[in-house]
Order: sequence, then structure tokens, then C-alpha cells
Amino acid sequence: MSDFSLIPERPLLFSPVLAATIGLEEAILLQHLQQVFEHQNPQLRNGYAWFHIERAFLLRTLPFWSVEDLHRISRSLVDKGVLLIDTPPLLTAEHLTFAVNEPAATHEPATPPALPTQATPAPAVPTRRSAGLLPVHWSPSEDLLQLLAMNHTIPRQFALDQLEDFIFYWRERGETSHAWENKFRQHVIAIWRREQQHQAEAFRVPVPTTLDNTWRPSADAMEIMERSEIARDFIEDAIPEFILYWRERGTSPKELNSKFIQHIRIQWAKYTSSLEHSTEPKRISEQWQPTEDVYDILRLSHIDTEFARSLLPEFIVYWRDSNQAHTSWNSKFLQHVKYHWAKRHQLEHAGHSHAGHQGTSTAGRTRDRSLEQDLNDTSWAEWGEP
Repeated sequence: MSDFSLIPERPLLFSPVLAATIGLEEAILLQHLQQVFEHQNPQLRNGYAWFHIERAFLLRTLPFWSVEDLHRISRSLVDKGVLLIDTPPLLTAEHLTFAVNEPAATHEPATPPALPTQATPAPAVPTRRSAGLLPVHWSPSEDLLQLLAMNHTIPRQFALDQLEDFIFYWRERGETSHAWENKFRQHVIAIWRREQQHQAEAFRVPVPTTLDNTWRPSADAMEIMERSEIARDFIEDAIPEFILYWRERGTSPKELNSKFIQHIRIQWAKYTSSLEHSTEPKRISEQWQPTEDVYDILRLSHIDTEFARSLLPEFIVYWRDSNQAHTSWNSKFLQHVKYHWAKRHQLEHAGHSHAGHQGTSTAGRTRDRSLEQDLNDTSWAEWGEP
């Protein structure tokens, strides 16, 4: 067998699937570092297994890369969340202390004491200089965008559309990280899945609702009706009637909640209207107040609102004492105010006609009449019903 060989040294091996996932250069470096995993005891710290390798060894075993290449590729592995690095960049450091970004197995032995050796100096105290704030103009690598497209079918533009919010969020928090690309990947995937779920729900065919005696309007429907100031008791009382109506028709509406809201609004309008325009005579209550419509009518007649309000206590006392019932106290109060307003102006007109004359007759001005005369004057009560 000839000693000549076209492959004078051990070939580098890498996984095609891994290369398609994280990049060709990254896959080669990562699997090259695996040799260190196999021949060196890790130093367990903060839940991770840390390894140490000389920069000269990497340059010697990977002669097709420069120091700048090693720095760039190692930083790419950090940004993609694959590695953690505890030493300064390889551009300045003579060695690399790194760990795979996944917790070490709990059954691994404690950190062994460092063996004295001249070839491998003790690792320097980590400076954490590789972690930093997210730059204002940070952007994901092309490899990450392709990874999102291949593995998660996330369009490139969709991922880039999330960049502004991602930068704003992490800069507001002021946190540092070793792996901004990994955080961005998780951020985009979470938003993409939420977007897909919303789209699926939008096109989902609604399940038909069975209208039986246990049916109730949804919480959203109840909130809409209560915001319209419809009494909850009124709504509850209307549910059996609504169910009976549609069951007797033999079919149920496609949108039960919408139909129920419409039904309640119509019934509530009829109910409140019947209260305001009841044809059943009733006594006046101590707390009775005219509606705003009464004051609007008085204002249209140029009757002072405060003048009308001042007559209200006398009006209530008189009719409660008379113990009479009427169908419309609003109409009665309108008659009462208009009568006194006209009488007041008649008296004022008469007062102007007899200027300079003082007297106690009812032809004098309103302020010239005694309180006893005003209280005993009930002629306005004799006006007929409207």
C-alpha cells in the first residue's frame, strides 16, 4: 500500500443539517470544538459546563481561517444562542473559554482541581465583556432570517417588521445579553404563532348553538345591554320568553346573542315608554320630579326654569294633601307653572298701570301680595286634565 495520500491529515466533519440550520462556518467550528468536549473535563459554573481552548490551537487546526474569521464566527454562534463566551474577543485574547448554551447535566461531578501544566494555563477570570446592550441599529443576520424561513416558514419581511418593536422593548429594559439573535428568533416565532392562531380563529366555522332551557346570553352580550342602562333583572326575566318564542317557531336564529340584544332593546323601549306614559292614575310621591321634557317645554314658552322649580314644593304638598290620583303629573305641573307665570305677568302689568299707587289688592305686583294669599290661591288646581 502506498504511503502517498491525497488526504494527508484527519478530515473535518460537519453535519449537513446543522450547517443548514446555523450556517456552514458555524457548523464547522462548533463540531471542531466538540473534540475539546471529548478530551477535557469541564469546569461547572453557574449551571453550565465551561471549556478552555487556545487560540493558537484553533489557528493551527483550522489554517484556512484567520483570527478575524475565528472572531466573526464565534460571535455568530453567540448571537445565535449556541455558545456562551466568558473571555474577551479572540482578536485580543490568546485563549477562549466557552460553554454550550444549555444547562449541564446534574449528575456531572463537581469541578475538579486544575492540574498544573505548562501547555494549558489557568483560565482568566471572566470579564463578561461579550454581553452588552442591544445597539440602536441592531439587525438580525441573514443566516437567522433564512433559518426562520426554512424551519418555521416565517417570511423574511414579517421578521423584519418585528425589529423596531424588539429594539425598543429591550433598550427600554436596559438589559444586556450574549445572544440577541436568539432572543430575536424567539420574539419573532412567538408573534408568528399568535398571528397564525388569530387567522385560524377568524376562519373557523362557528359551532351551532342549541337553544334549550339552559341557554344564556354571552358575557359580551350582557355587557353591551348593561352599558345601555338596561336593568339586569329585566334581561334575566326576558330570557325564558325569548327561548320559548324561537322554540315555538321551530328554528333558532344563526346569531342568538345579536337577536337577543335586539329583542331586549325593543322590549326595554316599550317598557320605559309605558312607564313614562302610563294611563293608570296614581298619587304623586314626595320625591316626584318633572321630566326634563317639562323644562324644555317651559323654556320654549320663555318661562324661567328657576321660577318653575320654586313652585315644585307647593305643587307636591297640595296634591299629596288632596289625595287625588292623576295619569300625568307632568301635565299638571305644566298647567300649574303656566298659570302662575301668566298671573305673575298680569299682576306686574296691572302694577305698571297703577304706578305710584300702593295697595293690598290682588291687582298689585306679585311681591306686594302676602304669603297667605299665595298659599290660599289654588285656582290653578281647577284646570282640567289635558
